[in-house]
Amino acid sequence: MLIRPAADVLSSEITDQKLYVKRREFIKAWGLAAAGVAAAGLDLGAQAVKRPSQLEGVVKGPFGTTEPLTPYESVTTYNNFYEFGTDKASPARTAGSFKSRPWTVKVDGECNHPGDYDLDDLIKPHALEERVYRMRCVEGWSMVIPWVGIPLGDLIKRFDPTPRATFVEFTTLSDGRQMPGLRSPVLDWPYVEGLRLDEAVHPLTILAVGLYGVVMPNQNGAPIRLVVPWKYGFKGIKSIVRIRFVERQPVGSWQRQSAREYGFYSNVNPQVDHPRWSQATERRLGDFFKRNTLMFNGYGDQVGSLYAGMDLRKNY
Repeated sequence: MLIRPAADVLSSEITDQKLYVKRREFIKAWGLAAAGVAAAGLDLGAQAVKRPSQLEGVVKGPFGTTEPLTPYESVTTYNNFYEFGTDKASPARTAGSFKSRPWTVKVDGECNHPGDYDLDDLIKPHALEERVYRMRCVEGWSMVIPWVGIPLGDLIKRFDPTPRATFVEFTTLSDGRQMPGLRSPVLDWPYVEGLRLDEAVHPLTILAVGLYGVVMPNQNGAPIRLVVPWKYGFKGIKSIVRIRFVERQPVGSWQRQSAREYGFYSNVNPQVDHPRWSQATERRLGDFFKRNTLMFNGYGDQVGSLYAGMDLRKNY
């Protein structure tokens, strides 16, 4: 498979973390989009963003985009993480006391090296890479985020899947003492998502442990989460505690909840609408006008071959 990396991102093009967007300026620039955020309960002026510690030894990854970054403040206060609440503002407000260390990831199923792995032991052998990715939510909003992580494919080689493994299933922590959102029956907990094995080992797919050069904030999926930039955001499962190699296609939590609205593949596709709204356009956080949604979120050159011959309306 031929992989054509996008242009590397120059350090001069990375927004300084110290440059915050003032509340009034942000609302003025955002216009109608800000009204939607206010309706969701987000008060940018009231959110105190406590910065996690800096990650050491981060290098530039081989993929990226030169588009302007979404401000750190927005990335860390406008989140979908239902374990901490179903509105966009709740995760930043309720996840502050979440304990993400020590952390163990169980690896099992169809692989030759199963086990309970300490997260630090999993990550330490690998160089941390910064990948600036476009991210698109199924609800129609998007961001550009400088993730820090490692290629998932590198870990999968270490686990050595058997020939029977054709899918990878991921599970989020389910801890009612720390996660108040688990009291809600909106989903069947714990949260589960999955990828086809060739999607999981694709060079674009990473396990992220940070963003903007700092340790992953709790509300964004600490301490480790999946990032698959050509898929809708709900595929990026957070706070992963289990990686299981399986022969049959896993059923994700949102797919189980409503298979008509949330398919297994969930590739960003402007030609396939959500049953309740169009996917042809999106609104980048901070922008006044909508923009056209790109096929595979703009990563078609890299991942289009994975779906050659597939009916993407049926396999949505």
